[in-house]
Amino acid sequence: MFEDRPNRDEIVLVGRSNVGKSTLMRELTGHSKFTTGKKPGVTRKPNHFDWNAEKFMFTDLPGFGFMSGVDRDTREAIKTDVVQYIEENADDILAAVLVVDGKSVIDIIDRHTTEDSIPHDVEMFFFLDELDIPTVVAVNKMDKVDDRDERLNDLCDRLGLFPPWKQWRNVIAPITAKRGDISHLEDALRSHLHEQGRDDLFKFL
Repeated sequence: MFEDRPNRDEIVLVGRSNVGKSTLMRELTGHSKFTTGKKPGVTRKPNHFDWNAEKFMFTDLPGFGFMSGVDRDTREAIKTDVVQYIEENADDILAAVLVVDGKSVIDIIDRHTTEDSIPHDVEMFFFLDELDIPTVVAVNKMDKVDDRDERLNDLCDRLGLFPPWKQWRNVIAPITAKRGDISHLEDALRSHLHEQGRDDLFKFL
């Protein structure tokens, strides 16, 4: 999984399968080569998009969680690979984008929350925080959400952030990648890049 990784700073996209990471990757880069599909688990290895003249790239990491036709052991192996990739390259990761499905994320989190375990999305959010990687939760498919503010406030609550969501604009970014509506995410990423003295990368957002 780690072979052929370009030696560059990066912004990584992580999240469950079929939440729109690859579609978002196309919007961020303006490039159409990334594989997308309705079947979860299309992306099985990191997809890098880099600029030859710049030491920077976007990376779309494989989706974790349920994948149609994929057994549990394989799903766990993919998740382990994603975690290892982030750990091993943390020093080069300028920011992470945790992509979630705005319409289903609350139900999924609540369904998988037990006394013995926490859902993958929440676990990944905390994991990135532990590594001190600036993280933006891109709440995708918001065009399908009616109770926008309530849904985003509920998500903040599940992630341990005090509502209202609007005070977390650098962390919570409502988007609709399929329609090209990603301005909230781009603003949040610019803020994190600015804090790291990387205004030179604004041209990629």
